[in-house]
Amino acid sequence: MKYLFLARDKIYLRAIDESDLNHRYREWFNDEEVCRYNSHHRFPNYDQNMQDYYDHVIQSRDHLVLAICDKATDTHVGNIALENIDSLNQNAEFAILIGEKGFWGKGIGSEAARLILEHGFKELNLHRIYCGTQSDNAAMQRLAGSLGFKEEGRLRDAIFKGGRYKDIIRYGLLREEFKL
Repeated sequence: MKYLFLARDKIYLRAIDESDLNHRYREWFNDEEVCRYNSHHRFPNYDQNMQDYYDHVIQSRDHLVLAICDKATDTHVGNIALENIDSLNQNAEFAILIGEKGFWGKGIGSEAARLILEHGFKELNLHRIYCGTQSDNAAMQRLAGSLGFKEEGRLRDAIFKGGRYKDIIRYGLLREEFKL
């Protein structure tokens, strides 16, 4: 378990380092199925894109981007993040991507989400964490609901993906609403 930062039963979260910027990681963002519900997969990702992302986002104090790793196999299976951290207003945007399809539907995302939300509220002193998802992303809607997020609104035709416009459903979670 290199660079262990936070841990739970099945997973641990760790810092992403340059050695993670390998072909597997890059291909998550080039996989249409993995990126079906996010803003990726519009242009191909290249090694330089990954290096730029590492240099400007992962190493930034405005973004906490961590690798989700399976404890049993020590495999980097996805990323989880609190992005656009706003210390003045004490809020941040939650994002998650499970890139290794063999780990889909196993509760990894839920466990990782609880871990980073707890960290955001307790250690980063956030008051509000928000997220958004496409209106046809039932899995993310279930995850948001199970974590206590409240639907705050809908951005109509806000994203063009899969050949059509789709609504984005916005969610928010306040510190006092989060249940450990």
